[in-house]
Amino acid sequence: MDQDGQGAGDGRRDTPGGPVDLRPGRWRARAHTALDLIRANPTGRITLKIFIAITGAIVVTVGIALIPLPGPGWLIVLGGLGIWAVEFHWARRLLTFTRRHVQAWTRWVIRQPLPVRLLLGAIGLAFLAVVLWLSLKYSLGIDVVAWVLNHLATH
Repeated sequence: MDQDGQGAGDGRRDTPGGPVDLRPGRWRARAHTALDLIRANPTGRITLKIFIAITGAIVVTVGIALIPLPGPGWLIVLGGLGIWAVEFHWARRLLTFTRRHVQAWTRWVIRQPLPVRLLLGAIGLAFLAVVLWLSLKYSLGIDVVAWVLNHLATH
C-alpha cells in the first residue's frame, strides 16, 4: 500500500470508514446497498420516493420540452424514466418495453436494403423539419417558410 492509502493498482482505497472498492462494476452494488439502507428507514423511504419523483419529473419535463427541437429530447425523457425506474415499478416496466421496441426497430432497419434506409432517413428528416417549423411558428412567432418564400419573391 502506498502512502496515499491506495493499493498498488488493485482499485481499492482505505478511507476512515473502512476500505472502499473502486473497481469498475462495483458502483452498482454499492448504489443498491445505499438505496436499501435509505429504504430501511420509513422517513428515508418516503424522502427517497419524493426525491426520485421530483427529479424524474424535472428531467422528463425538460426532455419533453426539447423533443420538437433537434437534439437529445427523447434521450433525456428516457433518462428521466430511468430515474423514476429506481423507485417506481411502472416506470421500470415502461422503460423495459421501450428498450425492447427500440432495439427491435433498430434491428429491423439494419436488415433493410440501403434505399429503404435512405427513405426512412429522409422521412425522419422531413418530420423533424416540419416539427421544427411548427415549433418556431407557434412558439416564437417566426414563420420560416413565409420568410423564405418572401425572400425568394423579392430577389
